[in-house]
Amino acid sequence: MRKWALSCALLLVLLLTTLPDPAKKLQVNAEESSDEVGDFPKVEEKLGAVPHGLSTDSEVVQRESESISRKTLRNSAEKFEFQAEVSRLMDIIINSLYSNKDIFLRELISNASDALDKIRFLTLTDKEALGEGDTAKLEIQIKLDKENKILSIRDRGVGMTKEDLIKNLGTIAKSGTSAFVEKMQTGGDLNLIGQFGVGFYSVYLVADYVEVVSKHNDDKQYVWESKADGSFAISEDTWNEPLGRGTEIKLHLRDEAKEYLEEGKLKDLVKKYSEFINFPIYLWATKEVDVEVPADEESSEEEESTTETTEEEETEDDEEKKPKTKTVKETTTEWELLNDMKAVWLRNPKEVTEEEYAKFYHSLAKDFGDDKPMTWSHFSAEGDVEFKALLFVPPKAPHDLYESYYNANKSNLKLYVRRVFISDEFDDLLPKYLSFLMGIVDSDTLPLNVSREMLQQHSSLKTIKKKLIRKALDMIRKLAEEDPDEYSNKEKTDDEKSAMEEKKGQYAKFWNEFGKSVKLGIIEDATNRNRLAKLLRFESSKSDGKLVSLDEYISRMKSGQKDIFYLTGSSKEQLEKSPFLEQLTKKNYEYLMQYLMDYEDKKFQNVSKEGLKLGKDSKLKDLKESFKELTDWWKKALDTEGIDSVKISNRLHNTPCVVVTSKYGWSSNMEKIMQAQTLSDASKQAYMRGKRVLEINPRHPIIKELRDKVAQDSDGEGLKQTARLVYQTALMESGFNLPDPKDFASSIYRSVQKSLDLSPDAAVEEEEEVEEPEVEEESGKAEEPEHEQYDKDEL
Repeated sequence: MRKWALSCALLLVLLLTTLPDPAKKLQVNAEESSDEVGDFPKVEEKLGAVPHGLSTDSEVVQRESESISRKTLRNSAEKFEFQAEVSRLMDIIINSLYSNKDIFLRELISNASDALDKIRFLTLTDKEALGEGDTAKLEIQIKLDKENKILSIRDRGVGMTKEDLIKNLGTIAKSGTSAFVEKMQTGGDLNLIGQFGVGFYSVYLVADYVEVVSKHNDDKQYVWESKADGSFAISEDTWNEPLGRGTEIKLHLRDEAKEYLEEGKLKDLVKKYSEFINFPIYLWATKEVDVEVPADEESSEEEESTTETTEEEETEDDEEKKPKTKTVKETTTEWELLNDMKAVWLRNPKEVTEEEYAKFYHSLAKDFGDDKPMTWSHFSAEGDVEFKALLFVPPKAPHDLYESYYNANKSNLKLYVRRVFISDEFDDLLPKYLSFLMGIVDSDTLPLNVSREMLQQHSSLKTIKKKLIRKALDMIRKLAEEDPDEYSNKEKTDDEKSAMEEKKGQYAKFWNEFGKSVKLGIIEDATNRNRLAKLLRFESSKSDGKLVSLDEYISRMKSGQKDIFYLTGSSKEQLEKSPFLEQLTKKNYEYLMQYLMDYEDKKFQNVSKEGLKLGKDSKLKDLKESFKELTDWWKKALDTEGIDSVKISNRLHNTPCVVVTSKYGWSSNMEKIMQAQTLSDASKQAYMRGKRVLEINPRHPIIKELRDKVAQDSDGEGLKQTARLVYQTALMESGFNLPDPKDFASSIYRSVQKSLDLSPDAAVEEEEEVEEPEVEEESGKAEEPEHEQYDKDEL
């Protein structure tokens, strides 16, 4: 009893001594002190430590003292409100019915791997940044605490300063946050969260309270904590184990997420999602081992009594007897390595399976959907510049591929130098038009101990880029060649045909996703224009809805045809009705619905511009002479319309006339596009528009009648109005905007009046004016409707 009283007294004294001095209390403003973080669950102090029992009174006193001190510090922590879009994102995640909650672990491991990459890169120029002892071990550790329902993921990466914690985990909006929220609200897949750079928040799929302990070389150790209630708190960490450097994330799991406290579940998830992470991942795992322990004395004596005595045994008895032992099973805990797979790009391509390539792509792209990459290329280069590379064509285009085409500062290609990650911001490794490719380049030639800026200027990068482009284009070309929809497989064996059937339609899918990139490459990369031209696909007048290559078009060209005919417009339906195509269709010429300058030895000819050649017309000279009076008169009559000339057409069949542009001027479609630009310059448009030419069909009855009328009376005002109306109609049918729609409409109405035998001076009947009765305004309230009055009386 006396011992117990003494212990209680000691406890009381120690508690009083550990209470904070009022004079030393941390100052907190009124707004912060009124909003307490609250009592948080107790967490284990050391990663890998075994929970303590209440063995002595002194230990109880020490823990109670630490608990009070910890609560005091938490109450004085700085509070912050989440940025609005982060709060929306967290609401979506917390209330999500998404069944695959496993993604949180892969996102945390991916973030840990990025942090380790950063510190390893920093050590190239600052050896002391890595530290010593355990701090220098670049690894990821996973620890579970079943008793307190805590799952911890720790890395020894670059760590975060206090400012980093505020910036990265809460208050400052990221472009990815807005994009992801918008994607989710339109039915997006939560599985893609990592692609938007906001994967950390997936922890709230399984946890209702999260602590982030982090130590950066340039700052103290801090704790970020939040219950996802719209706010978070940050305080200096004085109670957790010093990390040295790095980050530890503690997830206080929900009751329905207890499965993530099972070692087997965590092992399966790491193998599924993070097998190809470039740093070792360890799990604090329990296992049974065989241990030799001393055997019981009684059993030893019984064994000795039943043993027959021999001369040899008597000799052994003279020697010192060895202790008797037995083997028993004992449970121990130790760090177990979960990913021992060698980096895929370092292995021989023949040894890597298709499944391993697909898993590595998903890990690299942070895309864990069911779709495999369309194709990939795994190769190595030797010589003056040595490197290994693995390139992938994604199954779908990124959500912002063309929105940020010229502004993106991040590449999908990761650069390593001798297995050390350097950067994913080297735009010079691939041109912009191939930025959709994902992959890894690992060079043994580039220097390690230089800055990123100096590395970008290294001469070897140009050689690497040249080889990467060639391999990338070969990879895409091979994708087309293996697609049976693209090339005939008559000469293939049955096994080859069966394998190709699986790739049917793959290139059409590629073209729909990334065709714009190939077109941009045609414009931007003159060196590889011919290679890119082989990848182009077009809709054709004879393709029956399929896309055709230029080689396929050339194989069907008519005898004597020297040019590749094409036409551009806003839709296929509009183009098929174009008057520019009448003679081409009649003579069975094939035309494309896109644009390029030349291919092989064939020039492209826009059929909406002057200079169309469809073979020699022996009657053309005679027709020009026969219609010379009409063409000269018509040009003069349209002097104010900006027409350069009126010519005989060789492209028309059913249409009386069309308006074409000069060879180097804008087409009608391009002119519309430029006029729609907000900052367009009218003076420059007039220059770039080019000269317009009115081409007439000498076989059409309207044109023939106009010729006869001009020969009889060229000064008639009605004839001039008719010729002007025909021109305006042709201008509109040729795809141009009318400069004066009101004038055109007036001409149409005059023509209608004439066909109805109405006088041009016929006046519009005037409307009779009706005087409206004046409304007398009564003073006071207006009389309320009867039913409303009735309701009020009832009340």
